[in-house]
Amino acid sequence: MANSSVEKIKERLSVVDVISSYLKLEKAGGNYKAPCPFHNEKTPSFFVSPARGSYYCFGCGAKGDVFSFVEQFEGTDFKGALKVLAQRAGVELESYRPQSAAEKTEKDRLYELMEAAASFYEAELSKNTEAKEYVALRGLTEESIQSFRIGFAPKEWRELSNAMRAKGFSDKELESAGLAKHPDDKPNGDVYDRFRDRIMFPIADTGGRVIAFSGRILHDDGSGMGKYINSPETPIFKKGSTLYGLDKAKFEIRKKDQAVLVEGQMDLVLSHQAGFTNTVASSGTALGDSLMADESRGLLSGLGQVHALSKNLIIAFDADKAGLRAAGRAERIALGLGMNVKVAKLPKGLDPADVIRTDGQEAWKKILSSAQHIVLCYMEVLMEHPLSDHARMGAIRDKILPYISVMPSAIERAHFIREIHAKTGIPEDALNEDVQRLRDADKQIQKKEEEATGAPAHSRGSRIRERLISILFWQESLSEPALDIGAFTERLKQIITEEEFTTFLSESPDKKSERMFEVELLYTDPEKLKKETEELLLNFEEEMLTQKLQALMTEFGLEERSGDQEKIKILLQESQTITSRLNTIKSSRHLHT
Repeated sequence: MANSSVEKIKERLSVVDVISSYLKLEKAGGNYKAPCPFHNEKTPSFFVSPARGSYYCFGCGAKGDVFSFVEQFEGTDFKGALKVLAQRAGVELESYRPQSAAEKTEKDRLYELMEAAASFYEAELSKNTEAKEYVALRGLTEESIQSFRIGFAPKEWRELSNAMRAKGFSDKELESAGLAKHPDDKPNGDVYDRFRDRIMFPIADTGGRVIAFSGRILHDDGSGMGKYINSPETPIFKKGSTLYGLDKAKFEIRKKDQAVLVEGQMDLVLSHQAGFTNTVASSGTALGDSLMADESRGLLSGLGQVHALSKNLIIAFDADKAGLRAAGRAERIALGLGMNVKVAKLPKGLDPADVIRTDGQEAWKKILSSAQHIVLCYMEVLMEHPLSDHARMGAIRDKILPYISVMPSAIERAHFIREIHAKTGIPEDALNEDVQRLRDADKQIQKKEEEATGAPAHSRGSRIRERLISILFWQESLSEPALDIGAFTERLKQIITEEEFTTFLSESPDKKSERMFEVELLYTDPEKLKKETEELLLNFEEEMLTQKLQALMTEFGLEERSGDQEKIKILLQESQTITSRLNTIKSSRHLHT
């Protein structure tokens, strides 16, 4: 049963063992702490409790056990996390697999289909002499071909589809997995294979399950089909949720405290083959614009996972125009996440795979070791060009300042502005003004996006209420509580409705345990607990009364127009009562400080 597998994993792997393989943990009393991987922060607010077998972040509220951590960090579902942890713990999951087709979910079927497709493509490569010669010519060893499960999609239009139908998969499942599609002019026509006459690179989630493919054309027939085509988004593949090769590179990135980002699949495979196993690739997967790939589920993006494993990133994209454009986007995203971004300068006309294949491992090592911070690298290139002062200032404004503007750290921004001033003589005030203008423009764009999505932020009042309820649960669980539970409960009931209070009391034991863990870490000093609980109660009451007063004022405006004097009188009295209480709270707070 699934439950017995889960329990076995928890017996063999502690929460500290698992999380410390992803994050650098520091001892903090009986617990451990680290910067949270799920949001940007400088001061650690992410705590791990060995006693409770769980984690909690005071900054963003991320919490759970080893399974939810792997789910969030690796951007996978529960079954993916189960597979990752079972492999690590040496637990057999045979009994977890559904016994019949009826028990399998849509995702179960798609994972099976993608695995079958990967095996099909692998077998086809072994049978196609020309495809084998091509991958060998590109410098791939047999070991690398097998390790990365590289395959070949036959030229025929329905070869894969027919083979998968023979295994019991439907056309609907083939289409849902992104392996087949209907003709554009015949939406009800027979499906045909999406990938044909292509070298196939399976894209795996961090648990090693195949979730998508990227295919490189073998023969360019002039039809205009792209050199590479990639799987569309599917129920098991979200672009931006992973990076190619991250399943093999994740722990090497953590170990070396550095990640290398290349553009293409061949670049990635050759890099790993040459021993640079901390390399990931963006091609076929796309880069997410933020830490999260799925905000609703709290799942990290591919670059978000790299950011959590290491803040040091070397970007090594092709030196052609397309490569530079792609690199520019990757660099801005990574800088915006607060990463230390360096650029590896490649010889003109060569990509990483070319360098490794023609010049060898040492040449590639030398290029990576000489990588410079992106701003310094681009400044060097700019200063080498024979430009007029006016043209150089324009290039700095348009090409370099946008990178500085996205840096979260004001200290870093000031440092690089000083560097530009020292090299060009442009006044720091002028550079700062342009950077601030760019930051203001970005804020306006972000504000419009937030308004468009309509995602409501948690109010201050709701956050305080959550904290107070957590304190109540914790204190009630103690044989000798530091607070007067009866008086505390009565104060809460005066502020929130009886219905709200009853709803909180009916929470599950697991939810209560998470809440207690949060405040137990925060309030180790009983005196601090008493003082801050009183302050929280006053703040909460103030917040609720302020909201009520605003509602009364809105109602007052409506009644004033209607002319109902009796109603107006009642509203004024209620408003005066609330205002009086708000003033008392402010005076009380002043007396306690």
